[in-house]
Amino acid sequence: GAKMKERNIAAIATPPGKGGVAIVRISGDSPLSIAEKMFVPSGKTAVKDFRPYRLYPGEIDGGTFTDYGLCVYFKAPASYTGEDVVEFHCHGGENIARGILKRTFRLGASAAGRGEFTKRAFLNGKLSLASAEGIADMINGESEAEVKAGYLLYSERLTGKVREIQDVLKEVLAGIDAAIDYPEEGIEEESTDDIRLALQRAKGEVSVLLSGYAKGKKIKSGVTVALCGKPNTGKSSLLNRLLGYEKAIVSDIAGTTRDAVEGVLEIDGVRFNLYDTAGMRESGDEIENIGIERAENIVRSADLVVFVADSAAGTDGEDARVLELAEGKPLVKVFNKIDLTNDETETDADVLTSAVTGEGIERLKELLYEKSFGSRGEDAAFLIEERHYDALKRAETALKRAVAACGELSLDLVGIDVGNAWESLGEITGETASESIIEEIFSKFCVGK
Repeated sequence: GAKMKERNIAAIATPPGKGGVAIVRISGDSPLSIAEKMFVPSGKTAVKDFRPYRLYPGEIDGGTFTDYGLCVYFKAPASYTGEDVVEFHCHGGENIARGILKRTFRLGASAAGRGEFTKRAFLNGKLSLASAEGIADMINGESEAEVKAGYLLYSERLTGKVREIQDVLKEVLAGIDAAIDYPEEGIEEESTDDIRLALQRAKGEVSVLLSGYAKGKKIKSGVTVALCGKPNTGKSSLLNRLLGYEKAIVSDIAGTTRDAVEGVLEIDGVRFNLYDTAGMRESGDEIENIGIERAENIVRSADLVVFVADSAAGTDGEDARVLELAEGKPLVKVFNKIDLTNDETETDADVLTSAVTGEGIERLKELLYEKSFGSRGEDAAFLIEERHYDALKRAETALKRAVAACGELSLDLVGIDVGNAWESLGEITGETASESIIEEIFSKFCVGK
């Protein structure tokens, strides 16, 4: 499509503060004309003759001062925004970058808004809306897995899948039009079967994408793990061992842990938020009763339950309460304190540990990961954005209706549902996203991106 000739915008693209290098970025219809007025190259090449994608050393004029740095030109459309882009790489003192930016404003550039460079990239077809959200997730990622999930989104994995489904729906719509336009005998029945099959396949693909949301959500917010078990089974010591530092208060008196103690552990780049629950038992102590109630709530809302039994003591009715609460959730059964027992009794535990010697701790970490995500090392493009989940859910509903209507209702009515499904999917890629959705997404960015 026609490229928009947009005004020049400028911003500092590096974080605030002192550093080795700061970057001032200008994008628009004529950033080179601004560079000509404020950059004196060291070599013989004039700014207007700069070859794209090469760094040229020289003096950057900040108006009231001069800095020695580099200038690079990215020629449209082969640039981040799809427009002409110029960057100055100057020394990383806050006032240097700010002074150079101010000079670009005096020479006619406007201050870039939040995410405006990426927004222009999206509007110029350099990346999809989902991909832009992936960049935001990478920048804001608090764990390695979030950054990775953001990158998979940025690298158009999800968009690619969604576009494939959209293409199938486009073909179906074309088939429906043909069947309606040429209502000769038989064509309609024949195409109805083909259409139903294609729609069922598309619905299946959408459902597969949706099933990745539970995992994606865990990547974004971390996996909540409840550590449960009778008082004094060594849960706190086990927590300390997992975290590698003294986080919980450890004492020999049963029922010491009254509060939910939190610790964060990263396994394969994913955050696991560990909550140690007060040992669950009936108690006359008012404070401890409150602790027990909290503990039950933690177990209910956990993604994963680690049930710790003291291998010497075995399990009993008191443990049954915990297991009942954890019903239906992924569960890891741990026998702890194996350093104290020598018996080789058969157990139904998933892992035997000793918080004292550290035995079994690595295996426990592996189990936490596997119970949450399946085997390690899969690079699935999980759904990590609620907005995408919502759009896919609406597409799935429309496709269910369309499949049910095939053969029951006239094809033009089936077509309405297929069209709706296509529209919902377009919200992810950006083809049908409303102006307000687009605004909201880019407002999450920092200035300069």
